[in-house]
Amino acid sequence: MTHDVTEAAPAVPGHATSDARRTQPVRRAPGGTRGAGHRGDAWRKRLEILVFVTPALALIALFVAWPIVTAVRFSVYDWKGFGDLTDFVGLENYAEVLGDEVFRSAVGHNMVIVVGSILLQLPLGVAIALLLNRKMRGQGLLRTIIFVPYVLAEVIAAVVWLQLLQPRYGFIDALTVQVGLTPPEQGWLGTPEYALWIVLLVLTWKYLGLAVLLFLAGMQGISEELYEAAQLDGASWWQTQWRITIPLLGPTMRTWAFLSMIGSIQCFDMIWVLTQGGPADATATMATYLIDEGTKRHNYGIAGAASVILFVVAFAMALAYQVLVLRRDVTDDAPAKQHRTKRKAA
Repeated sequence: MTHDVTEAAPAVPGHATSDARRTQPVRRAPGGTRGAGHRGDAWRKRLEILVFVTPALALIALFVAWPIVTAVRFSVYDWKGFGDLTDFVGLENYAEVLGDEVFRSAVGHNMVIVVGSILLQLPLGVAIALLLNRKMRGQGLLRTIIFVPYVLAEVIAAVVWLQLLQPRYGFIDALTVQVGLTPPEQGWLGTPEYALWIVLLVLTWKYLGLAVLLFLAGMQGISEELYEAAQLDGASWWQTQWRITIPLLGPTMRTWAFLSMIGSIQCFDMIWVLTQGGPADATATMATYLIDEGTKRHNYGIAGAASVILFVVAFAMALAYQVLVLRRDVTDDAPAKQHRTKRKAA
């Protein structure tokens, strides 16, 4: 009987075999240099975040948080702007503001501007964006003409329209006479029945360029393959826009509507220059109401209460829109993000 005897090679002191090097795990002592390096990187990242975030937080605290706190403080005092805050009245200023018929009308005017701006600018913006998205002569010039009003400062644009709408001597009145109509005797901005609607048209002219710009940007993100597939299926241009462009433009439309809503609630500059809330408070908004109470009547407590109510209304509408409308976009994007994550993992 034979035996196969395999002799192991003698180990060389101080040297490990290549297999042992590959299989033997590397162990580091707790609290070694690697752990200290990780902790150092973490502290470095925290310090970088602190350095970059601190200026922004300081600006927010100075120009947002502090004015809100100050307005809340003024709103519970009967203060005319002179002396110390000594006449504490609690919630009486809020009750007076909410009971004021002018303020309630101002809230209604804000809602008219919110709804009217969306109903006018949305279809016009989509139509103009679809037109400018096609190749044509003078496309760049047309885009510039549409966007120029938005670039103009609100005060400058309001002064221009104030001159155009001057009674009897303005361009609009002259044009109205030329077409055989009779303009209002007190002017378009001086007649309560027309003033708010004229202001709404001016606001539409001013901010339509932003809607067109956002919609054009949204159209650039739509894949050309979808249009090519629609053409192969025999779809017309209108069918392609209705079935592809407008549905895929939905997130951009909803984002624009959010911006338009917040801007309409806070609208002040153009209305103040055009009408100062008149005639007979026909164009008053919450912003013009609180400015009028504070600067003209020196009721800083009332103005503070009105500003807090304006903030609460804007915040509530923004939160409701976020939950009811914009949340849909986040929910719709979740499956696509999960699918992309799975593909990367695979």
